Amino acid sequence: MDFKGAEKKIDEIIKETNKQSVLKKIVEYLYNNFKHYSWIGIYLVDGNDLVLGPWKGPNATEHTRIPIGTGICGAAAASGKTEIIVDVHSDNRYLSCFFSTKSEIVIPIKKEGTIVGEIDIDSDKIGSFSNDDKLFLERVAKKLSRFM
Repeated sequence: MDFKGAEKKIDEIIKETNKQSVLKKIVEYLYNNFKHYSWIGIYLVDGNDLVLGPWKGPNATEHTRIPIGTGICGAAAASGKTEIIVDVHSDNRYLSCFFSTKSEIVIPIKKEGTIVGEIDIDSDKIGSFSNDDKLFLERVAKKLSRFM
């Protein structure tokens, strides 16, 4: 899947008005169209925690509530910066979800300068996420922020 085509499809999904439906459809679209995305979840900020919203993957994660500042997801929420982890097993912040996970990207979703959520994507391959993935997913996060 090319990123420009994917972005057009995401724009179509975002035109819907139901927030939960939009988040779920975006997660499903990314999971079904980017084969190196082996698990995708959107976490929403709730006080000092990230709470798992819609997700798609072969298994559920036990990490449905993550304190901001804990793990890679919590670090991205605390810093407001995208985290790309080439090999999760070499990063001591990694909260192990699945034995198969090798790399991860976490993209904060900001609204008016405040972190309101994030996109968390795992891959079963080391070094799976490129700068193109980063830029594309940051644009997706920006689009999502408009209605959150």
